[in-house]
Amino acid sequence: MFSKFDRFTPQPQRRLILQGAVASLLFGLAPRAFAGSAVVAVRVWPAKAYTRITLEANAPLQFKHFMVPDPDRLVIDLEGADWGEELSNIAARIGTEDPYVKQLRAGRYKPGTVRVVLDLKTEVKPQVFSLEPFGEYKHRLVIDLYPAKVEDPLLALLDDNKQSPVQLEKPSKEPNTNTKEKLQVDRLVTIAIDPGHGGEDPGAVGKGGTYEKTVTLAIGKKLKSLIDKEPNMRAVLTRDDDYFVPLAQRVVKARKVNADLFMSIHADAFVRPDANGSSVFALSEGGATSTAAKWLAKTQNESDLIGGVRLDVKDPHLARTLLDLTQTATINDSLKLGKAMLTSLGEINRLHKPNVEQAGFAVLKSPDIPSVLVETAFISNPNEEKKLADDAYQTKMAESLLAGIKRYLSKNPPLARNKLAQS
Repeated sequence: MFSKFDRFTPQPQRRLILQGAVASLLFGLAPRAFAGSAVVAVRVWPAKAYTRITLEANAPLQFKHFMVPDPDRLVIDLEGADWGEELSNIAARIGTEDPYVKQLRAGRYKPGTVRVVLDLKTEVKPQVFSLEPFGEYKHRLVIDLYPAKVEDPLLALLDDNKQSPVQLEKPSKEPNTNTKEKLQVDRLVTIAIDPGHGGEDPGAVGKGGTYEKTVTLAIGKKLKSLIDKEPNMRAVLTRDDDYFVPLAQRVVKARKVNADLFMSIHADAFVRPDANGSSVFALSEGGATSTAAKWLAKTQNESDLIGGVRLDVKDPHLARTLLDLTQTATINDSLKLGKAMLTSLGEINRLHKPNVEQAGFAVLKSPDIPSVLVETAFISNPNEEKKLADDAYQTKMAESLLAGIKRYLSKNPPLARNKLAQS
């Protein structure tokens, strides 16, 4: 029940609700339950990029939604929804740190209809859509709240590329010498770091309860911090908090900042708990190089179904980005990058496979950015799960990834932007 009625609740309906409440108090009548969709879970993922609220039900939720101004509110009417514990406690799902939602409340609007109201802190562009059951999830109603005025922190990186020439150190082939060879680079090198999964999509979960999405974000943030300390490199994260980013949008973010390299970080699981070691994958134009690579690509490509993407949104830029263009040259560079990463990873962990494997990973489909997917370790292996959850090991892993990036760049320096435009 709402703590107070909204201005948009009709006067006759207010009387109906009050009469029902009085009857319940006087005669001890239980609230009437309408046979319909029972909400079994309410989840909230607040982040600066956007806030996602998910209502999970045992049957499809029929809904209508509209905005109400002064003050700004989003109203969602759930038709045929049962009133239950999850809806009764919905207000507790919102914390003070949510950047967009001040309060979340629900109540019986009229017989057979539950009204959910989001009191907003600022102007938003909402997207409300349904998702079919997938994996462990039942029917879901997704409420995405995007800021009306988007501030894009990625654009600051574009200005960095206009700075004067910088030096990129090339490791000497003689480890005992103090002489370091310098390689000229005429601009900052931009690295796109993609922490896998997030939000509704937890990724793999270890026996000890460690989430892949938590590990990948921690390692990604540490890697970004290390890269940003380099005088000639800058990093951008495709996600910097616990929220879901569609696979294609991760590619778009990398291309938006003219990234020179793209690295997707994961810590996957396998059916056997004794599987262990690090692996690196690149895109394949044809089939997968192994059954395991094919299986992994399938599970990773299902991320959009798990996290939940609104499929009826038409984005021509997105469509152009994911065209299966001739990517032979980019894939060759990706294989070189992957080999460099394996060399570095092999210094801190056993390699699950000694060579770079290939498969049809959707997140690696940028036609012009060398891209790899790094499986840091198997979170399904109890020993490796403990390592992945350890802060010191996460730092060690980030240092190894940076070493691999630098090893690749020392032999494959990026071209000047004007040369790229002419090629």
